[in-house]
Amino acid sequence: MAKRQIPVIVLAGFLGSGKTTLLNHLLGHSGGSRIGVVVNDFGSIEIDAMSVAGQVDSMVSLGNGCLCCAVDTSELDGFLDKLARPAARIDVIVIEASGLAEPQELIRMILASDNESIVYGGLVEVVDAAEFARTRDRHPEVDRHLAIADLVVLNKADRVGEEDRRAVLDELARLAPGRPVLEAVHGRVDPELLFDRKPREQETPGAVRQLSFEDLVREEAEHGHGCGTHDCGGDCAGGSPGHRHLHAAYDSVAFTAAEPMDPRRLMDFLDNRPEGLYRIKGFVHFGADGHRRTRYAVHAVGDFLRFYAAPWGRAEERLTQLVLIGTGIDADALRTALEGCRRVEPRDADENAMWGVLRYAQG
Repeated sequence: MAKRQIPVIVLAGFLGSGKTTLLNHLLGHSGGSRIGVVVNDFGSIEIDAMSVAGQVDSMVSLGNGCLCCAVDTSELDGFLDKLARPAARIDVIVIEASGLAEPQELIRMILASDNESIVYGGLVEVVDAAEFARTRDRHPEVDRHLAIADLVVLNKADRVGEEDRRAVLDELARLAPGRPVLEAVHGRVDPELLFDRKPREQETPGAVRQLSFEDLVREEAEHGHGCGTHDCGGDCAGGSPGHRHLHAAYDSVAFTAAEPMDPRRLMDFLDNRPEGLYRIKGFVHFGADGHRRTRYAVHAVGDFLRFYAAPWGRAEERLTQLVLIGTGIDADALRTALEGCRRVEPRDADENAMWGVLRYAQG
């Protein structure tokens, strides 16, 4: 099997945008996933509000299994290595860019890393809907950050009127063409949009464990407004823009094919991804000559694309299963495009058909 890689997400945004609120939201709603957070100082994290299991030097262990590291740029590589070690059992790493380095520099460091246990997980740029124009005046470099972002979170969307909100969205579309823009309130973004969240492990009946920060959030939700049947983080269906299910803010499309996929057609689709598409995950069966026994896992975030080759399991059904995640995407058009990638010829006519895939393959 291909070695599991930990996605490293860069979270950026200027003072007041709400990225720290978003970060704390992810920590409080991590489910069964263990998040490794890299910050410049612990002031960014609401550690006092969480259950701290222990601290060693610049690393704090939280009660829900997450780890927080306070580092500077010179220490970043070393701490990424620590977080990526199997013993840490981390599922996703989030780097808060403030005080560390420019987002493009952090991305370069991740892509250039020789640590095979990590993979680029995307640049998320958080902007304040109410202060966007003034932020650009004070920090002109925000335009450059938006241009390289894989996902833009328009936070505090409830603080502006419809006309101003539309104007900000239009400007974001100009500055970050084709990039998905997610509107949010209080930094509440569904973690499933950013990474694959694990369900919480089943507890052994009668077992006693440490109360986690997530438990406190859930308890507040259950007793605060009566939505105890699910983990909504206070975003159940309601009248206000910020009072609704988080997963309603983005779209998810599933595609399954029993027939092998045509490598050239699929690469043409992946090289020309539609606007608003943020993540693609799953695996592909090409069935091409020399590759019939190989399962290709897909990891795509923004413009980043990678395949991981590994043998099919002995009893594993050979098919293609993909999930596409984004905002404002046309589900029917995506499915039609992928249907057109099925291979209709009984065999490959061109022995070089897999070259496009192999450019992005690892393993």
